Amino acid sequence: MSLPFPAAPAQSESRSVLAIPAFRKLWQAMAFSSFGDWLGLLASTALAQQLAGGDYAKANFAIAGVFIVRLLPAVILGPFAGVIADKFDRRKLMIICDVLRFSLYLSIPIVGNYFWLYTASILVEIVTLFWSPAKEASVPNLVPKSKLESANQVSLLAAYGTAPIAAILFSTLALFTGAINAALGNTTPASAADLALYINAVSFLFCAYTVWRLKEIPSGPSQKLNSSSIGKSLWEGFSFIKGSKIIRGLIFGMLGAFFAAGAVIGLARTFVDDLQAGEAAYGILFAAVFFGLALGISFGPRVFAQFSRRRLFGISLTISGLLLVILSLVLNLVLAIFITVLLGLFSGISWVIGFTMLGLEVEDEVRGRTFAFVQSIIRVSLVLVLAISPLVAAAIGEHTYSFRTTTVTYNGAAFTMFFAGFIAVLVGVISYRQMRDRPNVSLLSDIKSAFRGELGAITGQVTSGVFISFEGGEGSGKSTQTKLLKDWLEKNGEEVLLTREPGGTTLGNQLRDILLDNKTGVISPRAEALMYAADRAHHVFSLIRPALQRGEIVITDRYFDSSIAYQGAGRVLLPSEVARISRWATESLTPTLTVIMDLPAEIGLGRLHSTDRLESEPLAFHERVRQEYLNLAHLDPERFLVVDASLTIEQIHQIIIERVGAIKTLKRNLK
Repeated sequence: MSLPFPAAPAQSESRSVLAIPAFRKLWQAMAFSSFGDWLGLLASTALAQQLAGGDYAKANFAIAGVFIVRLLPAVILGPFAGVIADKFDRRKLMIICDVLRFSLYLSIPIVGNYFWLYTASILVEIVTLFWSPAKEASVPNLVPKSKLESANQVSLLAAYGTAPIAAILFSTLALFTGAINAALGNTTPASAADLALYINAVSFLFCAYTVWRLKEIPSGPSQKLNSSSIGKSLWEGFSFIKGSKIIRGLIFGMLGAFFAAGAVIGLARTFVDDLQAGEAAYGILFAAVFFGLALGISFGPRVFAQFSRRRLFGISLTISGLLLVILSLVLNLVLAIFITVLLGLFSGISWVIGFTMLGLEVEDEVRGRTFAFVQSIIRVSLVLVLAISPLVAAAIGEHTYSFRTTTVTYNGAAFTMFFAGFIAVLVGVISYRQMRDRPNVSLLSDIKSAFRGELGAITGQVTSGVFISFEGGEGSGKSTQTKLLKDWLEKNGEEVLLTREPGGTTLGNQLRDILLDNKTGVISPRAEALMYAADRAHHVFSLIRPALQRGEIVITDRYFDSSIAYQGAGRVLLPSEVARISRWATESLTPTLTVIMDLPAEIGLGRLHSTDRLESEPLAFHERVRQEYLNLAHLDPERFLVVDASLTIEQIHQIIIERVGAIKTLKRNLK
């Protein structure tokens, strides 16, 4: 079971890559294979429950067994299967694997006992472990390198988009089992699970036929794939993330999201049975989880675009846990399905934000091993949740409670979901506390600001590179320290771009002359704020962002916090409005670290030999500027470093390099 980055391709890109005939054929094979996997999972769990014969504990044990045998081979044998698969002709290997899966799934309803259900399920998963590396190695040979990312994204659509389709088909089979048996003239009526397994088998046969027609796959063995063991991935990933509070919070939270969703999937079959529903309801509930996940992944980040990503991550996790608690208390199937969609939605939001933020927080050199760690630990955790939750439900058993004239039945599945939801809530709260930005700003205040569109650049998403800004009042020594830091970083092997605002570009220099020249005279505070924003927008577009994309460290003498302090507080405009303008101008590009050189305004102004238009403002103006800087640092202590600018130049430099040197993505920390 793979857990890739859940990014959806643009429609034009997906159509473009699917226009390649060879890849389209392989994509069809992948879609049928994934469809068969999901339908097989539904049918296998339903058959396990059916074979239990009404025994509640036995049914839960049986379903747990299905999940264990389906997931355990990937955990134990995955890397070895990849190495072996490398040595064979990938096209022939895929065909053989599909024929074997066809035969195994066909045999399950024919034999019809627990032993063969588990044995065949294990064999199917082992065969799939050989099919997957062959498929993954074939994709780069069928599409241009420029379209490889789009190809991988539409492959995700085939892998996960077929789950609700399989669930709907399973529900349809359950509703019309009698009619189908009559139409086929079956003397021994087949159950919905049996019919689903037969269709599942045929899907793999069609998949084999599709690959057989795909002559474009090169003959011969696959290129060598990454075959690191799960144990190695776990150790390498752990050694990197243990020092990062944010990444620890991300991974901890993502485990919580899978814990909640996994509990629903693992208990769904017995839970719908407790609601006096059957196979059709099981399929619908299964589809509801994935429908909600799709909604959350596709639309969640857009709907909550104004909200802090770190806070949204923890909040969505907490809501997922609360919804699971509510779901466990519901006795109505329709309401349960609706709650399940919402649960999937917030789990999907957590998933996509988690993977996106990992991509932003982790540098290229270690991103692969970090994602490998995440996939490995989630896979192991998912095995445990899917296997343990039915076992706990079986141990709790069936319970009926009487209240006067009312009788209520709550069985093991509901109790287990309740406790799983409670744990998910705790995980969400802990993750929120570990990751929240601006800890001194209340959640309610953030929600109000988000709906008003006033969060602005203060809570913008951190850039994927290293971006350091220096802020402070006049005469605080920013320029001196930016040059010293640049020299120190270059001595440590970094490529550094040193720039300033206003005036970092040719256009910026022209604006700087207007903004700072005493001859300009009085400028409307709003016009002044917009001119600074114009300079900043061009600065980011033409200089800062390209440098970050090249992997350089960017140091800027002033950035958007200057506008918030000078135009917001100094000119007595609303700082939130100025921040909003800067957010739009910079597309929320936020520094990794902001150093504030703090100095009483009177001392700083006394260091100046001549004054420009802003430096000539009265002392009260500069005191308001200083206070606003300190307010910003108080709101977000994680991003800001406040340095006493009255110290010696060397003392200040040591404080700064100690903080900058701790940034994990510096080359010196990646060795």
